[in-house]
Amino acid sequence: MSYLRYVKVIGTMHVSPESRENVRELILREKPHGIAVELDRPRFLSIKSKQRMNFGDALKLGRRGFFAYILARVEEKLGEEFGMMPGGEMLEAINLAERLGIPLFLIDEDINLIMTKILNAPVREKLMLLFESLAVFVPVKLEGSDVMREYKAMMMQFKRRYPYLYRVLVEERNEIMAKNLVSIVDSLKMHGVKKPRVVAVVGLGHKAGIERILNSEKEKRFIPTL
Repeated sequence: MSYLRYVKVIGTMHVSPESRENVRELILREKPHGIAVELDRPRFLSIKSKQRMNFGDALKLGRRGFFAYILARVEEKLGEEFGMMPGGEMLEAINLAERLGIPLFLIDEDINLIMTKILNAPVREKLMLLFESLAVFVPVKLEGSDVMREYKAMMMQFKRRYPYLYRVLVEERNEIMAKNLVSIVDSLKMHGVKKPRVVAVVGLGHKAGIERILNSEKEKRFIPTL
């Protein structure tokens, strides 16, 4: 049997109010033994404290800070367009874990490693990403559109245009998050939970890849600890 039977992966759009509602409904329905979110510790602390990097702070960090600042501002603009700031669905999962007393797990790659990899991207991909990101600051009307379906199409286009960044930002993180989810399930089983239920809240672009990896992983057998 595969690990996928123990994990409910919900793919969200980080700036969609509907995603926040979906996360709440799934957690309340599943009553999981663990909740996993697409965050590392620095981003977890940032989202909890609602810290915001200003441009001056970003410049002090050099290229790494500049790219982090640009990506953060792009997400904020998208949040304004869709009616919810980035990470709202993650914060919902965090708050529910605390309120319901469910263990919370941070399963994503460290943001510092991610930024290092982005800085090592081919110059062509970095320049294209910067110029195309600026287009986000132009008001966009999405009334009546299927946002989730359009997001999937955008991910496919991103893979074609940015093969290196797609590998770093999507595929490698899929592998890391799936591995961490396997470890969470194994840990719960070792502590006597026969049929663990884990809800994993990740970006929509990660859902299929993580599920595919979990489905290929063969379940380990454990003798529960007393």
